[in-house]
Amino acid sequence: MRWRSYVAVGDSFTEGLDDAYPDGSFRGWADLVATRLAADAGPDFRYANLAIRGRTFPNVVSEQVPAALTMKPDLVSFAAGGNDVLRRTFEPETLVDRFDEVVGRLRADGADVVLFRFADVMARLPGQRLIAPRVALLNRAVGETAERHGAILVDLYADDTYLNPMLWSTDRLHLSPAGHRRVAGQVLTALGVGCDEDWLLVPPNPEPTPWLAARTADLRWAGQHLAPWIKRRLTGRSSGDTLAPKRPTLTPLTD
Repeated sequence: MRWRSYVAVGDSFTEGLDDAYPDGSFRGWADLVATRLAADAGPDFRYANLAIRGRTFPNVVSEQVPAALTMKPDLVSFAAGGNDVLRRTFEPETLVDRFDEVVGRLRADGADVVLFRFADVMARLPGQRLIAPRVALLNRAVGETAERHGAILVDLYADDTYLNPMLWSTDRLHLSPAGHRRVAGQVLTALGVGCDEDWLLVPPNPEPTPWLAARTADLRWAGQHLAPWIKRRLTGRSSGDTLAPKRPTLTPLTD
């Protein structure tokens, strides 16, 4: 095993929403990957998850990337831009250029870098006509950047299993525990590391919901999740505004 340290960088996708430990903190795919790598690497393995929900690409680059570079890890996962494509201020050319620059910096420092083409989350959300082309643009740029810099690409978009609602939480935007396990399995597979086969099992699709029940669920979702999200966008706020950047410290990880 060549990785003795791993730093995860990004937003809520990497922080682990909504896959909770018993104490209420979040686990997510990155913790699962780190635990598996530590099992092979032994007690010398070190890990840090710097990701924070709601962070846009510029936030991730300014707060987390310098911290990751100071720790000089063997492996870095970098997933950012998902929050940007949902905002009116999205500037695709600027983001694509900076994405390439950041990955180049991480690779130049000697780390192996894991990148992601995002799953098709918009299939179950409103605004698909506006947002889907942005996601496609970002995914295309991620693939090109990975090839250009020799990064490890995990292509979630190519996996139709993510169209299964069982892989998503009740807010329809973040992964469920089953979704995080699947991402972890795909990351480990891309790294050439074995994983628990159950993580990659395809959960059965739920039975079709009667029309009235489905509309009732849509209204409940809109009130509990969509309306607060719109309010935050209108007021320029984010779900992670009260969360300070995490300390750039690589810590031991026990299974």
